[in-house]
Amino acid sequence: MNWLTGGPQGEAKKLIAQLADSSKRDVVAQSLIKMGDEAVPLLIDALQTQDLNLLLYYQQILARIPSATPALTKALSTAHPLIRGRIAEVFAINKDKSAIPALLEALNGEYFTVRSRAALALGNIGDERVIPDLLPLLKDKEVEVRIAACTALGKFNDPSTFDDITNVLLDDTMIEVRQSAARALGDTKHPAAIPLLMEALRDSFWWFEREQSAKELLTAIEKMGVGVVEPLIEALGDKEGTVRKFAATVLGNLGDIRAIEELGMTLYDLHHEVSRAAADALTKFGSRSVDILLEALSHPEAGIRECAINALGKIQDVRVAPALIEMLHDPERIVKKQAMQSLGELRDQRALPVLQEIASNRADRELSAFAKQVIKNM
Repeated sequence: MNWLTGGPQGEAKKLIAQLADSSKRDVVAQSLIKMGDEAVPLLIDALQTQDLNLLLYYQQILARIPSATPALTKALSTAHPLIRGRIAEVFAINKDKSAIPALLEALNGEYFTVRSRAALALGNIGDERVIPDLLPLLKDKEVEVRIAACTALGKFNDPSTFDDITNVLLDDTMIEVRQSAARALGDTKHPAAIPLLMEALRDSFWWFEREQSAKELLTAIEKMGVGVVEPLIEALGDKEGTVRKFAATVLGNLGDIRAIEELGMTLYDLHHEVSRAAADALTKFGSRSVDILLEALSHPEAGIRECAINALGKIQDVRVAPALIEMLHDPERIVKKQAMQSLGELRDQRALPVLQEIASNRADRELSAFAKQVIKNM
């Protein structure tokens, strides 16, 4: 009956078309895998698809056909550049070491999309012998290739590559490439990466007029865990306010009790954003930081009192509400408003009489309206 269906090629073509039906996908995929070599050429052609969901199925099926490697390696050097890149992704999935020579050749190819995906595949395969071939890609003229090279090299967790990755972290002209270098070092979680990431934290390229971009760096530093606590505590004394702020934020996320006292000192930083970051970090320690924050309520600087009140409102502790009720009598308007807001967040009914008193005082319509809103929310 092959003449009716077009033989194995016709059957494979029909099965590939059926992958678009999600209800048949699993059964069809198994059938294509069983067909082996007969299905490979058509699956390679199918990699041209614009449907990225289907693309992943084609790649997963090819990755599970062991005999597909010869056809895939040949197509890696002869097919359309779009297909070449997607074939490299197949090797990233199946981690077929026999594909390494073809992938190494692809690293030197004309098309940057192929170079980048070949680098990522080699990183996934994880044969350390390819490291010297990946290092030059850190200086590739194309951003996508440099990003892929950082990602691939990071997977080897090899300290001998850290200096090269750090050159990208500190010197690349594109923040997206630096971010990939930070992720690569952070994912290693290797102690040798800590001083390199801390050096980047002090590099203004990372945060001057682009603080959002620095989140990748902060995440990488945080991944270092307890080993980075002491360097971050030291950074709380940095001359740059942004560095101090970032250090406080990461210390709060790490939650190491060694940082509590130092964050308490940073709470008095006259740079308002640093003080706020220290206060927010202290909230992560819960009741253990309450005494430090309560002490700050008597500081002469209104901004520091405001930061402490804001932090206290996020901590469920019996000592907090009475102290914040007292702060409703503070002479500074911003402090009073923050005390009301924090009491509203705590939803402690002991605050209601004082809040109702403020709400009924029409001499200050703004504070009255604010108190009414807080009461309503409670």
